Amino acid sequence: MGSLEGKSILITSGPTRGYIDAVRYISNKSTGKLGVTIATEALKRDACVTFIYGTGSSTPDVPSLGKDCARRLTLIEIETINDLMMAIQEKLKGKAFDAIVHAMAVLDYSPEKQSEGKIASNKDTLTITLRRTPKVIKQIRALWPHAFLIGFKLEVGLSKNELIERAYASMIESRADLVVANNQNEIAGDKHRAYLINSHKEVESGCETRQDIASNLMDLIGQQNA
Repeated sequence: MGSLEGKSILITSGPTRGYIDAVRYISNKSTGKLGVTIATEALKRDACVTFIYGTGSSTPDVPSLGKDCARRLTLIEIETINDLMMAIQEKLKGKAFDAIVHAMAVLDYSPEKQSEGKIASNKDTLTITLRRTPKVIKQIRALWPHAFLIGFKLEVGLSKNELIERAYASMIESRADLVVANNQNEIAGDKHRAYLINSHKEVESGCETRQDIASNLMDLIGQQNA
């Protein structure tokens, strides 16, 4: 297990929310468990970790990691995509990162507007207009052009080749250096099959668990500028 001492890593994890009114929102199924596993592995290898997480998702178990790890961990909670944008554009402005792992499940579509108060529940139907959200990973790349950027691509029911094709296309679009490709139907319990795809469209490694993903990602980060 290679040390990452001196490395500064930004990890985004968990779900985001888009509010419909004061009490209702849309979100996704992300638990943040993968992001936590990645952050924990980075901390165990002596990296400094900034961990941005969605409300309600898992966070690293600091007490079990020890005081030294706690000292190297910065937690930032966000709820909406606007919160996320403010975190990366304002709270982290001017901060340098060697690597960025963008594992957060950012909503692709969010309610066009939030109604004030609570929408009455006496209607038989309710129409909500959703608008496409900004690609946060592109903002991340613009802010940290020299960081080793890792994106994620989650699909459902695709073949391995189809998954790799879509993941690679998303990596090119976002100008990431690596993408983690996975199928929703291959994630259950401790099982989390994934493929780490590089800029040459090659599978760097195949993974079967969250820990496999975390360990392989940290190995690859350690190889950068080694």
